[in-house]
Amino acid sequence: MGGPTVDLEDGVTAGQATAGGAGQRRPGLPLAVYVLALGTFLMLTSEFVVAGILPQIAGDLGVGVAQAGSLITVFAIGMVVGAPLMAMLTLRLSKQLTLVLALIVFVLGHVVVALGAAFAVLMAARFVSALATGAFWAVSAVVATRAAGPSSGARAVGVVGAGGALATVLGVPLGAFIAQLIGWRGTFWALAAAAAMAAVLVARLVPQDAPAQQAPSVRAELAGLRSGRLWLALAACATTCGGVLAAYSFIATILTDQAGVAVSHVPLVLTGFGVGSVIGTLLAGRFGDAHPGPITIITPAVTTVLLLGISLLSGSPWLTSALVVLLGLFGLSANTVLIHLAVRFAGAAATLGSALSVSAFNAGTAVGTAAAGAALASPLGTGGPALVGTVIVALTLVPAIALAIAGRRRTAVKFDGGAVDPAIP
Repeated sequence: MGGPTVDLEDGVTAGQATAGGAGQRRPGLPLAVYVLALGTFLMLTSEFVVAGILPQIAGDLGVGVAQAGSLITVFAIGMVVGAPLMAMLTLRLSKQLTLVLALIVFVLGHVVVALGAAFAVLMAARFVSALATGAFWAVSAVVATRAAGPSSGARAVGVVGAGGALATVLGVPLGAFIAQLIGWRGTFWALAAAAAMAAVLVARLVPQDAPAQQAPSVRAELAGLRSGRLWLALAACATTCGGVLAAYSFIATILTDQAGVAVSHVPLVLTGFGVGSVIGTLLAGRFGDAHPGPITIITPAVTTVLLLGISLLSGSPWLTSALVVLLGLFGLSANTVLIHLAVRFAGAAATLGSALSVSAFNAGTAVGTAAAGAALASPLGTGGPALVGTVIVALTLVPAIALAIAGRRRTAVKFDGGAVDPAIP
């Protein structure tokens, strides 16, 4: 109880990890971390804003709403493919240059969407924008971790992740509001302009990479993927995100048809979810450096109970609404800690580890939402998506507990002999 807390990767005690001891405050995060958070805010807004303006897009292009919805699907696929692919293709570029190029491609993709008349052109532009988004997310986690230093890495990634969470609270409603004022194409013009400004800020504020002793190689990056703990973290990434979004993708139907929430109150509940998500992400990032194990175990455990409650409740608008807000607080809050662990466990392949975590989140989302859609159409009805989410999130406890056990074993070896057995995953 009273002993030092040991960082499972580097053997740094909590007392050493803080800025000099109990009597000093933790140092503030570099401004570059908040610039990266701006980038993730814009990119997650772009991914989800389409859902709020689908009828306008479909009507303008002369396609069905379901077909217009594939603009969301193609973006998710682009994220799955783009994160690791672009991480490898930009391996020999500086991190700062990669971030700037990703934002430039993002800008161009949104200009094409804003000007495009053919649906196929929009699909292609969305896919290319997603490739850039995957590259930005992968590199931003590594840059934020390095900029903040070893004692605040998870906290920095938490701030960057909170930028993405803020997209559901502010970005998506703002994008829909702009579409109402000047049309849906105006939303994409606004995203392009904001991303151009972000590119300038990244170029000015994100530090240049330290000179490398030798150029990184694809072989060295792939060698970093041998870590068993990396793949446990990736498995947790897939299940935690897939389970929560399995239910969230159909949350409006759950609230209105199952719980009896008035349609006019649904935006308020979703805002509560978004606010809870921002708060939860920041809190998990703040405590994730010193306590990654408890964060990654307690969070999915509580989320499992919340999703089960949402699935079983019927005709309880206030209670279901409260559970949805709590789901926002807990459901996705451990994501940034898991990304930080993936970056750490990948070692020299930190960028690829971060990229794979992005792919894992999006792959889990694709599988979870597909399973939830099938459950909704089954005899389970409106209780199906949350029940599917319950099962998927509960699976997160398997890799999370395995990571905690592996960490304890490594800690024991360090205390006993001062060196870590490489055979321990």
